Amino acid sequence: MESEDSNPAALGLYMAEALNKYRILYCHMVEPRMKTLGKKFECADTLLPMRKAFKGTFIVAGGYGREDGSEAVAKDNADLVAYGRLFLANPDLAKRFELNAPLNKYNRTTFYIPDPVVGYTDYPFLETIA
Repeated sequence: MESEDSNPAALGLYMAEALNKYRILYCHMVEPRMKTLGKKFECADTLLPMRKAFKGTFIVAGGYGREDGSEAVAKDNADLVAYGRLFLANPDLAKRFELNAPLNKYNRTTFYIPDPVVGYTDYPFLETIA
């Protein structure tokens, strides 16, 4: 299902400001940085106005990797970064980021399938020498 708004930036800003009235703890927004599968681009419709408007914890997602996710937090564009696909394929993602270790590639065809084993629990953990 696809949907769109005539002025998504204004709607997003209105919603971010409205959440403050209800003392919502966090706002999780997806930046539209991946219109084509696997191809990132810098989008002109930044979430920064919403980040500035929202008073709670601001979480972003949208195809971030280790470097650009760290940069988003360092520049104060977000408090936290969500890593959906990368985390699915790397159950030890935080450790891999810490060590700058290679990442498992995710297999999109196994997302959202009913098999309880394939795609969610079969990715290997990082092997480290103790």
